[in-house]
Amino acid sequence: MKKLIIKKSKIGQFPNGKGVFANKNFKKGEIVIKYNLKPLTKEEYKKLPKEEKMFTHKHWGQIYIYPIPARYVNHSLKPNTVQNLKEQYDFALRDIKKGEEITTDATKDDIQ
Repeated sequence: MKKLIIKKSKIGQFPNGKGVFANKNFKKGEIVIKYNLKPLTKEEYKKLPKEEKMFTHKHWGQIYIYPIPARYVNHSLKPNTVQNLKEQYDFALRDIKKGEEITTDATKDDIQ
């Protein structure tokens, strides 16, 4: 069984309307989603299609593109996960119930 599923979100952050949802219960502090960020050069970023650029973020001066499913984690001012960018995962800020959408505070992304 997959821990996460991608389906239609009510948040509507992305043009395709996708979001990431828990397919199991998560306990506070548990790793919810792991990702392998791909670093991009400025030239690679410029060549990305417009619809792919929305899945990039800048951390410590480096541009990264997020893989699926991490790219579909929607932003929230009251998120249920927080990013650990050094270890490349999001962990639960509180217990998360199966079926609940996974969210994070994307304003914390662009670290210089």
